[in-house]
Amino acid sequence: MRETRDPTARDCLVVGGGPAGLTAAIYLARFHLSVTVIDDGQSRAALIPRTHNHAGFPDGISGPELLERMRRQAAIYGVGFRTGSVTALIRAADNRFVARTAHGAVRAQTVLLATGVVNRRPAMLDAEPHDRALAAGLLRYCPICDGYEVTDRRVAVLGTGERGTNEALFLRGYTADITLVAPGERHELSSDERASLVEGGITIAEGCRAIRLTADQIKLDFDQGSADFDTLYPALGSDIRSELAEQVGANRSEEGCLMVDAHQRTNVPGLYAAGDVVLGLDQISHAMGEGGVAATTIRNDLAGQTPLRR
Repeated sequence: MRETRDPTARDCLVVGGGPAGLTAAIYLARFHLSVTVIDDGQSRAALIPRTHNHAGFPDGISGPELLERMRRQAAIYGVGFRTGSVTALIRAADNRFVARTAHGAVRAQTVLLATGVVNRRPAMLDAEPHDRALAAGLLRYCPICDGYEVTDRRVAVLGTGERGTNEALFLRGYTADITLVAPGERHELSSDERASLVEGGITIAEGCRAIRLTADQIKLDFDQGSADFDTLYPALGSDIRSELAEQVGANRSEEGCLMVDAHQRTNVPGLYAAGDVVLGLDQISHAMGEGGVAATTIRNDLAGQTPLRR
């Protein structure tokens, strides 16, 4: 026997208004499903001054402009938006979901988590200079996105161990002038990692005491003097925003990424995930693709409950 549709619940609640969540919302609304997006404004895409590898924008597009265009498109098809955070996610006795927010609860047949991740920022850089450096391209977080822009420039990577080594070696494909800077007093490098860095001609630096901005460069102060760089890449990892999934028993990786099948389903019926919160390539295009897959899966999974359009 088919479950009956709950007229008081949205067909889908999308948590997160980044590229994955907004793509999914557009698809879902065009499937004639009722959709609400709850967004706290923390999408990493909103921090992108200008992306040049997003297809269809040969002159580039800023992250905020891209998100605004997507929100406008979603609104055309009736997607509802709420600003704020989901403080708790509950799976009710009828297998629907209840999302609690500061402005009341939202009931939904299904939930798509597109909550993303948060970059770990350099401790030596306060919020105001951090944002200024990011806007000027003096600070960058995604070498896949914008490594091209630092071709043959002087680049520092703030990190150590496997993550720092891998990022420095990746960027070595764009420029010969790379310095791997320890985020603490000393590097934590294995003999193999150190050998790989030396073989790649990458300078290994320790004892960084401060990060400062000049007119067109970023300056690192060390125990033995200072050095200027065109760009600094923090390779400090990120914090995955998957706490809501944990509240309803969804499987996560050791790092906290949500585990999904090929159709973006978690192990919890009715709960889906897309974008950077899922283990995979953290790219706008990839997130949008996962959003489209998730939305189509949600539509098909709801087909047994939602009446045909009359």
